[in-house]
Amino acid sequence: MKTIVVFASGSGTNAEKIISYFEGVNNASVIKIYTNNPNAGVVHRAKALGVATRIFDRKAYEQEVLIELQEQNPSLIVLAGFLWKIPQNYIEVFSNKIINIHPALLPKYGGKGMYGTHVFQAIVDNNELETGITIHYVNEHYDEGAIIFQAKTTVLPSDTVTEVAQKTHTLEHAHFAPQIHKLLQNG
Repeated sequence: MKTIVVFASGSGTNAEKIISYFEGVNNASVIKIYTNNPNAGVVHRAKALGVATRIFDRKAYEQEVLIELQEQNPSLIVLAGFLWKIPQNYIEVFSNKIINIHPALLPKYGGKGMYGTHVFQAIVDNNELETGITIHYVNEHYDEGAIIFQAKTTVLPSDTVTEVAQKTHTLEHAHFAPQIHKLLQNG
């Protein structure tokens, strides 16, 4: 059985899509949601879907969470809107087992502070003609790990930040879980 843990800091729509997708897969499942935000929507979504949640603070993140992960030995650690940097010791222990989704076509609009609305605003401000999503491995630098998959969508000159966000979320929801499944099958 392949196991997945998901780290999220926000509303949890991607986490919800991943959990729901893997409910229909008989040899893989999401076993736990980790969050640094006790008020995150992902907590309620996970509970509604019957997936255990672990809420942690900075101190627990330094050591306790890593020990728990080592005990669980997940097949894949998935970052779905998780805003904290992954420590080097996590990357060493789980080499090529931590992936992230970014709401732009990396290397554009990546790096520290480039998440959510900040990315969409930059895309609109720079009059981009296309954007998309990037699923990538996590390394010691924000958004610089090896690219696994990208999907694109057009950006119209009239598109607002909200419309760019909606187009991006549509791509995330369509591609993230199937790409995770593909990685698990190939791994």
